[in-house]
Amino acid sequence: MSVKAYGAQAADKPLEPLDITRRAPGPHDVQIEIAFCGVCHSDLHTARAEWAGTLFPCVPGHEIVGRVSAVGAHVKGMQPGDLVGVGCMVDSCQHCDDCEAGLENYCDGMVGTYNGPTADAPGHTLGGYSQRIVVHERFVLRIRHPEQQLAAVAPLLCAGITTYSPLRHWQAGPGKKVGIVGIGGLGHMGIKLARAMGAHVVAFTTSESKRKDAESLGAHEVVVSRDPAAMAAQAKSLDLIVNTVAAPHDLDAYLTLLKRDGTMVLVGAPASPHPSPQVFKLIMKRRALAGSMIGGIPETQEMLDFCAQHGIVADIEMIRADEINAAYERMLKGDVKYRFVIDNSTLA
Repeated sequence: MSVKAYGAQAADKPLEPLDITRRAPGPHDVQIEIAFCGVCHSDLHTARAEWAGTLFPCVPGHEIVGRVSAVGAHVKGMQPGDLVGVGCMVDSCQHCDDCEAGLENYCDGMVGTYNGPTADAPGHTLGGYSQRIVVHERFVLRIRHPEQQLAAVAPLLCAGITTYSPLRHWQAGPGKKVGIVGIGGLGHMGIKLARAMGAHVVAFTTSESKRKDAESLGAHEVVVSRDPAAMAAQAKSLDLIVNTVAAPHDLDAYLTLLKRDGTMVLVGAPASPHPSPQVFKLIMKRRALAGSMIGGIPETQEMLDFCAQHGIVADIEMIRADEINAAYERMLKGDVKYRFVIDNSTLA
C-alpha cells in the first residue's frame, strides 16, 4: 500500500515529499492512520547522517499518534477507531532477558521506528512523517487523553518517556530534591513529570530569560548555571539530576550539587563526548553518573496513563509537513517551545 511521506534522499538534501509502501497487516499487526508526529532532535541527526549508519531514503519520526484502521486476526484488545501511539521502537527479539523484563528498549535486537532493519521495502524502517504505519501489537500504546489533546500527546512517546523512566527508576517523589538540566523538548517534560511525582524540582538553565518559563512549567527553583553563587548555593543538596543537554559540557559543575549517594543521569546525547569528569567528585560522596534510554513498553504505557491522570502534555508548536526543513533550522537555534509536531493531514 503506497502512502505519502516526507523524508530525505541523502544527508545533504532537504526533506521532500516521498511515496513509500507499507505492508498489509499480519496476524499480530496494527495498522494506524497517523494524525500527528512529533519532531525530535534524533530525527535531524539521523536525516543529516550526523550519527553513523543512516540508511536512505530516511523517513524520520518516532513520536506517533493516530487511530487504528485495521488489526490482524490475532490482535487482542485493540480495534479500529482506538486512539493509539507508537514511540521509538517497533520490534525487538521478544525473548531475551531485557524483553522478558519489559525493557525492550535495552534489547540488542531492538528495531527503531526508523532506520532499523526490517523485511519490508526498502529494507529499513520508515517513521512517522507519513500517513500510515503498520506495527506489531506489542509496540502499540493506548492513549487515554482527551482527543483534543492528541497532538500534544505525541512528544510523550519520546521526550516524555525519556525523562519519566529515570525519574521512576531513581525514585523521584515526595522528600526528594530533583534537578533538571536544560529546558527544551526533554527538559520541559522532566520538570512537569518530576513536579507531578511530588519531588522538589530545581531547573537549571544557561539563560535568565527562561526563568519564568521554568517556573510556569512547575519548577520550585530556577538556577542560572552561569551564576557561580547560585550554583554554589545548591552544593550537596540534590538527590537526583536528570541532565537533558545534548551538547558537551562540564559535568563536574553538576556532580558537586549531588548529595552523598546522589545520581546524575545523562539522557541528552551529544554528537561529541563530554569532558571527562573528575573521579574524585564521584569517590568523595559515593556519587553515581548514569545513563538512561527511553523506557520499555510497559513503562511507556504507565507514563502515558500517568500523564492522562495528571493532565500532562507537551508544549507544542504545530507545523505543516512542508515546514519541516525550516523547523529543523529553528530547532538547531533552540527556537521552539518546546516541541514541533507535524499535522500529518497536510501530507495529503
